[in-house]
Amino acid sequence: MTSLDGTVALVTGASSGIGEATARALAAQGAKVAVAARRLDRLEKLASEIGAEGQTALAIESDVTDQGQAIAAVERTVDELGRLDIVVNNAGQMLLGPIEDAPTEEWDRMIDLNLKGLIKTTHAALPHLLAAAEDSGRGCADVVNISSVAGRIARSGSGVYNLTKFGVGAFSESFRQEFAERRLRSTIIEPGAVDTELTDHLREGVREKTRERFADIEMLQAEDIADAIAYAVTRPRHVSLNEILIRPTEQVG
Repeated sequence: MTSLDGTVALVTGASSGIGEATARALAAQGAKVAVAARRLDRLEKLASEIGAEGQTALAIESDVTDQGQAIAAVERTVDELGRLDIVVNNAGQMLLGPIEDAPTEEWDRMIDLNLKGLIKTTHAALPHLLAAAEDSGRGCADVVNISSVAGRIARSGSGVYNLTKFGVGAFSESFRQEFAERRLRSTIIEPGAVDTELTDHLREGVREKTRERFADIEMLQAEDIADAIAYAVTRPRHVSLNEILIRPTEQVG
C-alpha cells in the first residue's frame, strides 16, 4: 500500500453516501480532502468532523453541471490545499422509469450530472493531475469515476440511466489509454445496490418498485465502496486497477 500523506483529493457529490464515506476514507489514509456538492451545510459538518480527527478537509459548494463551478471547485482545491492528486467523480443521480411517457427533464438532469459534470470536472483537473503524476512521491495520480452495474447491464426501465453509465465506462477507458504512459491512472467503480439516498429522488411508483427489488437482500453500504476506492488509489505506481465491479453477495442481476 502506498501512503496518501502529502496528497490532495477532490471528491464530488460528497454531502452524503458514497462521496461522504470516500472523503472520510481518503482522509484516514493521510490525504487532504476537498469535498464538493450543492449542500454546503452538510459539507461543512463533514469537514468539521474530519478536522476533529486531526485531518484536513475543505468544504466547497459547487454544482458541477455548471462548467464555471466545476472549474472553480478544482481551482479552489489547488489554491487552498496546494495541489491535486486524486479526483473522485462521484456526483450522480439515478432517475429510473419507463421511456414511454417519461418526464424528459429527468433525462436532462442525469446527462448533465452523470456525464457532463464528470467530464467537465475531469477536464478542469487534468493539468493539476498530470503535474502531480510528475512530482508526487507516489509517482502517479488518479481519476476515479463512479459508475454502476447499470454501466454493464441494460435493463428495461433504466434506459437513460444506462446510457449515462455506459458513457462513463467509455470515457474512462479512452482516458486510461490516453494518459497511461503519463502515469495518470483511471479507475471505474461499478457498485450494485448500495444503501444510500439514491432512490429517494425517484418518482412515486418507480421508487417503491425499485426498493422492492432489493428488499430481501443485504445491500452494500457506502463504506464498502469507499474502501474499494481507497484500495485502488493506494496501489503502487505500477499497478492500475481499471475496473472494480462490486455487488451485494445476494444480488443476482
